[in-house]
Amino acid sequence: MGRILLTGASRGIGAAARVALEQRGAQVIGQATSAVDASTIAADFSEPSAPQMLWEEALDRADGEIDVLINNAGLFSATPLDSSDIEWLDGWEETLRINLTAAAQMSRFAVRHWQARGVSGRIVHVASRAGYRGDSPAHWHYAAAKGGMLAMHKTIARGYAAERIVSFAITPGFTDTAMAGDYLESRGGEGLLRDIPLGRVATPEEIARIIEFCALDAPESMTGAVIDANGASYVR
Repeated sequence: MGRILLTGASRGIGAAARVALEQRGAQVIGQATSAVDASTIAADFSEPSAPQMLWEEALDRADGEIDVLINNAGLFSATPLDSSDIEWLDGWEETLRINLTAAAQMSRFAVRHWQARGVSGRIVHVASRAGYRGDSPAHWHYAAAKGGMLAMHKTIARGYAAERIVSFAITPGFTDTAMAGDYLESRGGEGLLRDIPLGRVATPEEIARIIEFCALDAPESMTGAVIDANGASYVR
């Protein structure tokens, strides 16, 4: 399980996960919208062809074998209810394409790759608390995408466990990343922390430890599991 394709690898949770995985000796091939170094592939998931291009280039770099896929790339952008009809629809479609459809494409390529070789594999989906709890009125699309990711994850886990293709999902709450920072401020900054019994948001390193566990250590019998990491702001 040493060859890992990690989307959204250039910042926040993805960058922290990359460090954690490489410290364990894994070969990590990262994806970002714009390449940040030689080990990162530039792929803009707003383009429908980008996932296939990424998968093929990653396979080439990994000598034809990928063991783990981590779906971490995401877009968190507000689309207010009173936007124009076209703005609202554009925001919805872009958010679902980047957060859900691209992850579905990547997962399909991975499952077919492992099936063709008759080998085991694992997928780790970085979803969100929003997939269960919902989000703000300006983020219908984000909550829907993450809810869809969780449903997809469970379907993959049930569908391919007999082939030793396993799937895990992580649902962070607010995390101290560039993507969440503006949102925290827009919702009241420190006041928002009153909704988190722990009294703080998660760090990228905390979520990265869970990703590392799922990618490298989690027993196969955990397939289908969803791991919450939200400071008890939402408990199921």
